[in-house]
Amino acid sequence: MPASIVVTGGTGTLGRPVAQRLRDAGASVSVLSRHPRETAEGIRYTAGDLSTGEGIEAAVRGAEVIVHCAGSSKGDEQKTRTLVSAAKDARHIVLISVVGADRIPQVSAIDQAVFGYFGMKLATERVLEQSGLGWTTLRATQFHDLILMVTRALAKLPVIPAPAGSRFQPVDATEVADRMAELALGEPSGLVPDLAGPKIYTVAELVKSYLSAVGKRRPLVPVHIPGQAARALRTGANLAPDRAVGKRTWEEISGRPDLDGTQNVQIRSTSRVDVRQLPVDQVGGSARAPCGLTEHVR
Repeated sequence: MPASIVVTGGTGTLGRPVAQRLRDAGASVSVLSRHPRETAEGIRYTAGDLSTGEGIEAAVRGAEVIVHCAGSSKGDEQKTRTLVSAAKDARHIVLISVVGADRIPQVSAIDQAVFGYFGMKLATERVLEQSGLGWTTLRATQFHDLILMVTRALAKLPVIPAPAGSRFQPVDATEVADRMAELALGEPSGLVPDLAGPKIYTVAELVKSYLSAVGKRRPLVPVHIPGQAARALRTGANLAPDRAVGKRTWEEISGRPDLDGTQNVQIRSTSRVDVRQLPVDQVGGSARAPCGLTEHVR
């Protein structure tokens, strides 16, 4: 009998390819959605809201495995508690988290305001670990999709703030989906090795590559972000250079209509040196935008 698997966040950047891969592997896949939807391409959709708990017990009833890809800028800890309390039949819950969740301090108000996503994901991990259920957690670095979204927003500014000293190691969401599906089809494994992209970049590298690809020019102004969390990022706490197992690089992203919303372009490297040797700059979104780049796009 095929495994019965529920995927939360199954219509998002990560959850959609996870659900597709599990379906292709022969699993019986159901996606948790806040709104009712018709079954499509062999994947069922069940209505449930993790924010309120409405419909969650019915949605996960009978599921052997739950792949928890849902995520937001706030409330993830309580949403995971809601999911865990409803998952009475599950033998295994697989969680996506973020590299650096346990290494980015959450001491001051600015730590929490700008980099609170790391602390929230760590709290979510703890909920799962203490649930009494079988669990597996995979920490990944930021997705290319997030980099695209943030650089596109920053490119609209006349001057782009670039926090000094921080770097990112973006990974392709489909590669993370491959690993998540593999873990879901296996046995509970606890905290597994991180998954990071193949190259480390500064914010200047990421933004300048994007600007070059869409034919724009903007000055970048280095800014210093105070706080212990920002200091940790400057030391590389959000990186996993020994787990650079992703294949697709930022430069290889091509044919993306969402780069500037109007054209397909090719991202090109703007540097002739290994960016891993450059100790500068990073970005993020909203208040987090020019500072954190801390959220996965779901």
